[in-house]
Amino acid sequence: MSEDKIGAAMFSFFESHLKLIKGLSPSSIRSYRDALRIFLGYISQETKKRVSHICLADLTFERVQEFLHHLEKRRGNHIRSRNQRLAILHTFFDYLAVRDPQMLGVAGRVAAIPCKRSPLPQTFFLERSQIESLLKSIPAENWIDLRDRALLLFLYNTGARVQEVSDLRFENLDLEGHPRVHLHGKGGKWRTCPLWGQTVESIKLLHSGSEDRPPTSPIFMSRQGEALTRFGIYKIVRRRARLLDIKQIGDRKRHISPHVMRHTTAVHLLEAGVEVNVISGWLGHVSLDTTNRYAEINIRLKEDALRMCEAPTSSVGFPKKPVWRDDESLLKWLKSL
Repeated sequence: MSEDKIGAAMFSFFESHLKLIKGLSPSSIRSYRDALRIFLGYISQETKKRVSHICLADLTFERVQEFLHHLEKRRGNHIRSRNQRLAILHTFFDYLAVRDPQMLGVAGRVAAIPCKRSPLPQTFFLERSQIESLLKSIPAENWIDLRDRALLLFLYNTGARVQEVSDLRFENLDLEGHPRVHLHGKGGKWRTCPLWGQTVESIKLLHSGSEDRPPTSPIFMSRQGEALTRFGIYKIVRRRARLLDIKQIGDRKRHISPHVMRHTTAVHLLEAGVEVNVISGWLGHVSLDTTNRYAEINIRLKEDALRMCEAPTSSVGFPKKPVWRDDESLLKWLKSL
């Protein structure tokens, strides 16, 4: 069976395994599609075959290794991109092993290829004063202004992912009593976030006079009345935030994206004293490790912790200089590590 063409296996992998069995979202499926398209293009180039003529036997362990090297050295992909595409190949080869037992050996060796360690990306967020400036900079002159202000408020209020905002419909909102929104996130999971009164008023003002819209109508629409796409939301946020005084990275100016708004929500919740478990549920994080990163990037929290380590001003209590700073044996041991 390893001489079978790749087409049938690829079709069943996407249509049956990813969509039906794993139930992945369209955006996740597109990620798989893009990674495997690059992989098959590389295999086609190496075997001198058209993609439709590639056999399962052409998918060797050595070619997978060479492909990963190709990603880094020739395509210039970051290690994180390399690792993400390797994870997709792990899933794909595991599926091939189930479909064709002759692929078990190759799949086992591919599964043993480890992800490379890479530093976590720098997490950037806006200060409260910058958020206030951003919202104040949007006039209330027309429908576009009302939409953009409501969009930015909603992103800051909920920390929603851009796809979650694009998919948002009237039926997902409850604007009365205790206002809240139901967001459909990664892995098909739903979560509920509370809404501020200001956010509710902005959404109501945006849709005043259109209360008879069907429940499946989008909340944030384009001029044509269609739901904003992920790219449309990105452009709005970037355009509205272009006047903010943001530090550059080297020669490249930093741009504000919807994900920066998500980071901002997380950090500001943390500053407000909200528990990490609550923030994790608020943002829809799968792991607490993701949420805990925000505690590490918040310099103000680090400064507060440092002040707690300092001795009190009175003569009672800790000495003026923390003991660990003078403990030569401790410092010597740390230096030896």
